[in-house]
Amino acid sequence: MGQVLLSLVENSDKYSLAASCSMEFETDAENSIYKNISEFNGEADCIIDFSNHLATKDVTEYAVKRKLPLVIATTGQTAEELSMIKEASKSIPLFYSQNMSLGVAVLSCLAKITAKAFPDADVEIIEKHHNQKLDVPSGTAILLADSIKSVKDDCEYNIGRHEYGKRKKNEIGIHAIRMGGEVGTHEIIFAMGSQVLTLKHEAENRSLFAEGALSAANFLVRQDAGFYNMDNILD
Repeated sequence: MGQVLLSLVENSDKYSLAASCSMEFETDAENSIYKNISEFNGEADCIIDFSNHLATKDVTEYAVKRKLPLVIATTGQTAEELSMIKEASKSIPLFYSQNMSLGVAVLSCLAKITAKAFPDADVEIIEKHHNQKLDVPSGTAILLADSIKSVKDDCEYNIGRHEYGKRKKNEIGIHAIRMGGEVGTHEIIFAMGSQVLTLKHEAENRSLFAEGALSAANFLVRQDAGFYNMDNILD
């Protein structure tokens, strides 16, 4: 994702790149690659983090210290890391989303509408990703389930149903498929008995996530300190 973001920025006349930061690479003065984000002391308008959730502490502390808006585009955060993010948003504008796609944000809104219209429907979420993806289920699948739960607060998540398969009344089934180079597909099925409504989003390449992150950065630099997500952009 970092390479996709780099390419998008370098081939656009709308953005300029101050530095590329990584927690793994050795310092390379020619390419402005740093071993740790704290090594960068130059000017910047916003930080976009596409690294790993393990960098949350370093990135949020640096952003707060420099008073820089921060877009966190990683997933799989622990409860402690999410707490760091919320705490940092008290001091800086901070954008966090489990998916940087505007299309997924629209899908989330449609899921709420459908869940409200059909409160008794059986709901199943299926997510497909490449065979090297670490977190299961995907952050996006949880985001979509949380959207439905926001209008059906008595929902329970059943992740990777196994053994006894009879559904509970307010259950949301969440299933993960890992295969090949799949970029990302998320499907929500609402089964009402007499009819079935399916909502689906397919990512054709990773540039849509980089485009979403840049849109988030453009939005964020105009905001006061606070916690923001895709809903704020749609609003």
